[in-house]
Amino acid sequence: MLSTKDMSAGSGRVKPVMGAGNNVIKINSITFDVTPYDSDAYNIVLHVEGKPEEGDFQGFLKDVNKPDGERYEGQVGRIRFSPYPYKDTTLPSGVEISRDNEVLKAMIFLSEVVNKRDALDEIEANTIEDFMVECNKLFSNSEYFNACIGGREWENKDGYVNLDLFLPRLSKDGVPLEALEKDGARLLKYNESDHLRRIQKKEGSTQTKSFEPATTVNAGDDFDL
Repeated sequence: MLSTKDMSAGSGRVKPVMGAGNNVIKINSITFDVTPYDSDAYNIVLHVEGKPEEGDFQGFLKDVNKPDGERYEGQVGRIRFSPYPYKDTTLPSGVEISRDNEVLKAMIFLSEVVNKRDALDEIEANTIEDFMVECNKLFSNSEYFNACIGGREWENKDGYVNLDLFLPRLSKDGVPLEALEKDGARLLKYNESDHLRRIQKKEGSTQTKSFEPATTVNAGDDFDL
C-alpha cells in the first residue's frame, strides 16, 4: 500500500526520525530525566530504533562528531514511558501517588514485555536514580517488540511543529507495548483521536504554552541519542 506518512518532503526518502503510530522497535538505551520545570518530577525516556529500512534510506549518525561514521539502520526516536512525568502527588480523591513506586511498576511492565523480569528482580539500589542506572544496563540493546506510540505537538521558536513522543497509558482497551510473539493480541491500535495531541494555539499567536516537551530534534539535524 502506498503512503506518504513516513516520507520527508522533497527527498522521497523514509524519514530518519520516528513518528507516532504502531511500530516495531528495540531499546538502545534508557534515561531517567528530571524535568526542566520541576526538580522532583522525572521522565523515563526510551531511546529506540525501528527495524532496518530498505531502499534509499539514510539514518542519523550514531556519533555526530564522525560525519563518515556508522548510521542507524532504522528510524530512531525518544519516547517517554508515560504521557506525564513521574512525581509524588495526592489525587483529588485523596489517594497518594508515590513517584518511586510508579517507576518500579513501569519497569516491571517493561521487563515482562522483553522477558527480563527475573533479572529486574535482582536489582537493588538505594535511590530511584541508581535503580534506573541499572535498568538502563538491563534493557539497553533489547530485542524488538511491538509498540503503540502517541505524540504531542509543540511549536519551537522558529514556528516549526515538532512531535514529543510518549506511550499511551495501559487501559481496558489494551497495552502500549507487547512482545512480538503475542502477535498484537492486546496491543493498542493507534488512532489520532486518542493518541495524538494537536497544538492548541491562542488567537493571534504562533506560540503555545502547553506541556513542556522533552528534548527533541530539529528535522534537519542528526539525531543525538
